[in-house]
Amino acid sequence: MTTPARPGSFTGATDNAASGGLFTDTLIDGIPDIVGADVAAAETAATNAKASETAAATSATNAATSATNAATSATASATSATASASSASAAANSASTTAADAATATTKAAEASTSATNAAASQTAAANSATSAASSATSATGSANSATTSATASANSATASASSATASANSATAAATSETNAATSATNSANSATASANSATASAGSASTATTQANNAATSASTASTQATNAGNSATAAASSATDAQGSEDEAEAWAQKTNGEAVTGEGYSAKAWATGGTGVDHASGAGNAKDWATETTTTADNTEYSSKEYAVGIQAGNTSGSSKQWALGGGNFVMSTPVTGSGGTAKYSAKYWADQAASSVANFDEKYYGNYATDAAAENAHEAAGKTVTVGDLYYNTTVNAVRYCQVAPSGTGSPVGTWQSIAQQDLSSYATKGFSIAMSIAL
Repeated sequence: MTTPARPGSFTGATDNAASGGLFTDTLIDGIPDIVGADVAAAETAATNAKASETAAATSATNAATSATNAATSATASATSATASASSASAAANSASTTAADAATATTKAAEASTSATNAAASQTAAANSATSAASSATSATGSANSATTSATASANSATASASSATASANSATAAATSETNAATSATNSANSATASANSATASAGSASTATTQANNAATSASTASTQATNAGNSATAAASSATDAQGSEDEAEAWAQKTNGEAVTGEGYSAKAWATGGTGVDHASGAGNAKDWATETTTTADNTEYSSKEYAVGIQAGNTSGSSKQWALGGGNFVMSTPVTGSGGTAKYSAKYWADQAASSVANFDEKYYGNYATDAAAENAHEAAGKTVTVGDLYYNTTVNAVRYCQVAPSGTGSPVGTWQSIAQQDLSSYATKGFSIAMSIAL
């Protein structure tokens, strides 16, 4: 409101700020009735007004200075906030890169583990093939035992034949002796007859004796004939036994060595066929010889499965499971970058391939993270000494300030320049204006 300086005497003086009082020029209008007695009071009022005006100007100046300081503080705060945000963003990017590299290394390690598992499975298949080979060898041993039994029987038959032949020879000798005795007896009988004729009258007893001896000679001759027949029969039996012995010997040899594809006596193949191969055994379904099960690397052993050697070190395209050596070193002719099985998104690689991938991931991480160093220069020198280049975004741990530092500007030029590095740490805001003060200054301005 308007308050008269001297009611009833004059009007127009005011202290209303909206009308220009206190902080601007004093507005005094219409004092038509001032008297001389009030001049001094008016001068005093004017003096006081001037003092107030000076104080107001000083306050305005101080307010402007405070406003300027507030603006400067706000600008510094904004700059610091921007720098802090940039540092946080760089730290987040570095952390993301590190996490991605770690995840890649973990994935590669898992794939390497899978390759190792596949290699173990291939080794198991090789062991199964070895078991099949052992079974074939057992069959071969059985055949060899059968051959040995037949050979023993053949030898026994040959021994029996030899015994029969000896008996026949003894019988023949006895018959010959009896025949000789018979001839001698006949001669004696003839002599006795002659003697009897010459002395028939003189010796009737001698004639009787001669007759008896003649009868004995006839009996001996009949016995000799019988024994000769027996000797012939024994000789025939000996020949038959010899024939049987040869048959047994031939059969034994067949069980041991026959490889022309014909079964031995309709019962099976020989020991040699099962061991080293033969018609009817080689690559036959459900068969295959022991040698092929162990060493075949050009085709299957039984028209279905592969040999122990193929599962271990082979490279046949038909073996889609891959050999142990391929799972260890690489597919195809053991090329590390060639899949062992599958292609494209289903390709599976060797243990060596995934180990190399994991090593590459670690090498890429080493390119970005240097390790622990006391200064920026020491970190850069060590990295460059290893034949590597310092680039923006590289990291190392500074043991002096105990913080991770990242490269903002890479070094350039000649000599031993050092790039610009920044610590990844919480920004110190202790010197900045408080929130309340900033708000107050903003309102004042």
